[in-house]
Amino acid sequence: MSLNSLDIKIDSRVEQVFHAYPDFVKSKIFYLRSLILEVANNIESINTLEETLKWGEPSYLAKNGSTLRIDWKPKKPDQYAMYFKCTSKLVETFKIVFKDSFEFEGHRAIIFQLNDTIPENELKQCIAVALTYHKVKQLPFLGL
Repeated sequence: MSLNSLDIKIDSRVEQVFHAYPDFVKSKIFYLRSLILEVANNIESINTLEETLKWGEPSYLAKNGSTLRIDWKPKKPDQYAMYFKCTSKLVETFKIVFKDSFEFEGHRAIIFQLNDTIPENELKQCIAVALTYHKVKQLPFLGL
């Protein structure tokens, strides 16, 4: 159900990065992307989402939001991740609210193993908070 007509500004270089992922992880990365687009489309205050590259990784940014990145790295082939700005309160808050739902990396990422079943509702809440971060950062537990 779409509340919004989301305008997605896509950097053409992102597609090259998606196609460079190994087949065994490509669908996992596309799944994370689809969740980001779905959540953004269902947030009334988001009209435009920018899909670009930051640090060579597919990245998503909305006005009043904090950048989200998704990636798989050959150094850790059995996992992939969703990255958040490490200076924000996002991951620290997720560690409190969703401590039993996710594996975390420092102050910057939610890590997924290739065979994980992703808790979709919880991840959608994390995505929504990141995409609206500057509107919710003053709320206790970011409004979660």
